[in-house]
Amino acid sequence: MISRIARLESDVAHIQLDVREVRQDLRELRQDLKDIRVDARTDFRVLFGSIIAVAIGLSALLAKGFGWIH
Repeated sequence: MISRIARLESDVAHIQLDVREVRQDLRELRQDLKDIRVDARTDFRVLFGSIIAVAIGLSALLAKGFGWIH
């Protein structure tokens, strides 16, 4: 009986260690996701600005080609 209890205590200790590791991994994953979100926002803003600049440039080129502006 005592050996069974000792084994259970040992197993619980291992489970507690595993739970701590999982919690630490989740914290790191959350931090990584925050970093990815910030990077994605920055990338989106740069991409959106580039698209707007190209659209304005093409509009000006078309207007000049059709003689709408001199």
